[in-house]
Amino acid sequence: MSVFEDLKLSKQLLQAINDLAFDRMTPIQEEAFSVILSGRDVIGIAQTGTGKTLAYVLPILQGLKFSKQNNPRVLIVVPTRELVLQVVENIKSLARYVNVRVMGVYGGTNIKTQKTALLEGTDILVATPGRLYDLALSRSVKLKEVKKLVIDEVDVMLDLGFRHQLINIYDFLPQRRQNIMFSATMTEDIEKVIHDFFITPAKIAVAESGTPLDNISQQCYPVPNFYTKVNLLVYLLHDKKNFSKVLVFVADKKTADRLFEVLEKIYGSEVCVIHANKSQNYRIRSIKQFDTGANRILVTSDVMARGLDLEKISHVINFDTPGFPENYMHRIGRTGRAEQQGKSILFYTPKEEKAKEAIETLMDFKIPIFEIPPAVEISKELTAEEQPKIIEIHNAHRKSGTDSPGPAFHEKKEKNKKTNQGGSYLRKMKVYKKPKTRGDKKLNLRNKKK
Repeated sequence: MSVFEDLKLSKQLLQAINDLAFDRMTPIQEEAFSVILSGRDVIGIAQTGTGKTLAYVLPILQGLKFSKQNNPRVLIVVPTRELVLQVVENIKSLARYVNVRVMGVYGGTNIKTQKTALLEGTDILVATPGRLYDLALSRSVKLKEVKKLVIDEVDVMLDLGFRHQLINIYDFLPQRRQNIMFSATMTEDIEKVIHDFFITPAKIAVAESGTPLDNISQQCYPVPNFYTKVNLLVYLLHDKKNFSKVLVFVADKKTADRLFEVLEKIYGSEVCVIHANKSQNYRIRSIKQFDTGANRILVTSDVMARGLDLEKISHVINFDTPGFPENYMHRIGRTGRAEQQGKSILFYTPKEEKAKEAIETLMDFKIPIFEIPPAVEISKELTAEEQPKIIEIHNAHRKSGTDSPGPAFHEKKEKNKKTNQGGSYLRKMKVYKKPKTRGDKKLNLRNKKK
């Protein structure tokens, strides 16, 4: 593994890297640097937690010269608001000794404030697809001077339904530009994007999704139901020394709120929660509190599974087994980052066992199974979703066959048998028959006179 001095970086970038205490490059950073610096289109496939952000930011900053122009020269598109804030922060950290302007735009905040800020000019713009398209459509940002386009976590973007926004954004960009794409997986949708917009790209694949990270120890617990999961989680979290910074993933927003309510009663201010229904300020505050150690436990849905670089997470606990095997890899990638040791724990019910087996098939690795400790109570309480549905085959109150009363329970009264025949005018029109020929018409007139 090479050191950053081997890249012949500028003194300003090297000073910033030393301040951040980065000593050695990850494989994706080492392989991507020279290719991106050359100006060639690049596709980087690397597992989450391998340093993809630095892999494209460093060569971009190395090649970016000073300019007074207002319109952005580098455009970085990411799927979530949290990732925008993180990428902006990373760029600012690396460019602290370089005269580079960087700005982030995303939805959920006042667009007028962002329009005003864009008037002051920026060199690097980091954006979510939806807000970027709105700003480009209103001509608040002009993208015709973009020289480098980076699409980070492109597989997540396509999963979230941003395909059309991405295609529309391409219409605002110049034809001659460098395209850089990073993803943890390679899918058919990504292949289509590459085919349509990339020119003979160089492909760099390092630790693709599905390859278990060697520095993450994994284990799983078979559990019967939700509340037994809760009891097991509470039991594990009592060990504050080992479980010092814990990220708990659940399936959806409803489960996140339900679990948070239980844990808050026990651990109080040690617990925080985020999911898509929480406001942007609430989510940012929760992430900062968890990252700085103010909160020890963070309960979240998959909104946190990708891209976010949080330091020294001791454990990732999959409270619910993800339905897509790749999501498991993205979740556990939040721990064991930057070659540190991490731990992952998976809970699975009998209904989730197939999902667990799909994860093991993807990794080609059997997750070691642990028995529930004797001190953990096996709950018999079931959630509404877990309770068996009662299908009433023989309902005493429901008649069928010959006993069925049919569409009505009694004969209609005489007055209700009448149908709407229209007014008197319509009834007279039905009696009158239009003559077929002119001769018939004359005959009708003669008969009328008689």
